[in-house]
Amino acid sequence: MSSPLRISLAKANAVTAAQLADLGRRTFQDAFAAANTAADMEAYLGKTFGPDIQLAELQGRENTFLLAHMQSELVGYAKLRDNSALGLPEGQDPAGRLEIERLYVRDDWQGTGLGAALMRGILALAEQLHCSAVVLGVWEKNERARAFYQRFGFREIGQHNFQLGQDVQIDLILRKGMAGR
Repeated sequence: MSSPLRISLAKANAVTAAQLADLGRRTFQDAFAAANTAADMEAYLGKTFGPDIQLAELQGRENTFLLAHMQSELVGYAKLRDNSALGLPEGQDPAGRLEIERLYVRDDWQGTGLGAALMRGILALAEQLHCSAVVLGVWEKNERARAFYQRFGFREIGQHNFQLGQDVQIDLILRKGMAGR
């Protein structure tokens, strides 16, 4: 029997862009609104999530989106960026590094294995692309996400600032080397 969960590559079109804008805004708000001011949240959400913004991201050659659908409903997604310099010293070649810029799962799907299924899809894609490493930034106060990434073998290699409205926060930079690379 096959699972009703389907993970697929996104197509760059207005319908997908609108779905990503809605889900991105919703999941970010659910995860971080309680720990941030309404003004900072609204500033970040306004500049990050909108159908036009997501369409431009979908059309970016360096970006890949994995969509998680349950039946026909979008319940999670991952935004990936090729050749990421995140965590590299200045001037070092970022070729072969895949960055997870977003890995978002709807609140009502957290704890169901959906995030793990998306991560397995990301790591399989990284293998297909012969990536040397997968990297990401995670808010230092997001203990649940940090534990999730550690379960998949990500290790801290540094930190950088993350601007949320007027608030400068610290993201930890995590890296997972890919086997044989």
